[in-house]
Amino acid sequence: MSQENITFRIDSDRKAALDAIAIHCKCDRSHILNEAVATYLEMYQWQIEEIQKGIAEANTGDFADDEEVKATFARLTSVY
Repeated sequence: MSQENITFRIDSDRKAALDAIAIHCKCDRSHILNEAVATYLEMYQWQIEEIQKGIAEANTGDFADDEEVKATFARLTSVY
């Protein structure tokens, strides 16, 4: 994969935090930024795909019924 340069502004506290992470990981700032961008893109691409799936399901009338919603809510709010 080819690489390109990109320039953007960042506040000094964030730059210092990036540098500290890079030192701790024994790599350069560019590596940390590439990892951060990859993680960000993966997360938002997943979110967009899930939203699109939900829209497609809604367009076909595929909704959860009241019992499914109640069961899911109960499962997610139960104390372990």
